[in-house]
Amino acid sequence: MGTGRFRLWVALLSMIASHAFGLHSYTTKHSTTHKASKHHARRLRWNPMFRPSHESLLRQNEEIDRLDLPRIQDDDELEALKASQALVPIRTGQTLRVDPRLDPDRRFCRPWTRDFVEDLSQAYYNEFHDQIQVNSAVRTVKVQKKLRRHNRNAAPAEGDTASSHLAGLTLDIQRRGMSKQQIHFVERYLFYLRALGLVEPEEERRQWVFHVMVSERYAGWRETQDVVRWNNEPFEELSQK
Repeated sequence: MGTGRFRLWVALLSMIASHAFGLHSYTTKHSTTHKASKHHARRLRWNPMFRPSHESLLRQNEEIDRLDLPRIQDDDELEALKASQALVPIRTGQTLRVDPRLDPDRRFCRPWTRDFVEDLSQAYYNEFHDQIQVNSAVRTVKVQKKLRRHNRNAAPAEGDTASSHLAGLTLDIQRRGMSKQQIHFVERYLFYLRALGLVEPEEERRQWVFHVMVSERYAGWRETQDVVRWNNEPFEELSQK
């Protein structure tokens, strides 16, 4: 990343995530019947900030079209994009892991998408001393069609609402297993970036993941941010823009 202009905004986002937006309430009252209690439990489990929608899929595809990116058809096209470094490998480490079930050939994404997930994972680790997990990254049309046969909730492989995974812009980040506090942190982090037009997130219900499409604009925005060190030491003096 270099030593000059790095990521003050991560600290700011952490502060936002810790103190701002009382957007969700998970407090309950005991129900008088078992049926009411079960209904209330379901409501608690599914109360997302970013509900999947047709409009969100359209926005994701508009970004792909704006960049004139291909929807990757097959493994040959996928390998060509890797060779040209248009797709880069997801780097795992202290802050970030990948679901071991994810095919190693598909642990790739666009460079700005990798920047985003590394920034998010570092902010998350700074807050919770825990990793985030990527469950899915780039897919081919062939893979998406196969997925659709088993999961009718998966986005189409073609058309104006096709999955943005097909262009390598998008990651699925595991939500299952996160505490309420951790979920709120990620939601608020994404809320800020979405307000800037840098991400288009959804919280999928059946897979329990954060589906996040990252705009190419993220790369340019990121370069404008001041720097701090990526560790638990006090923040160093900010560099001048």
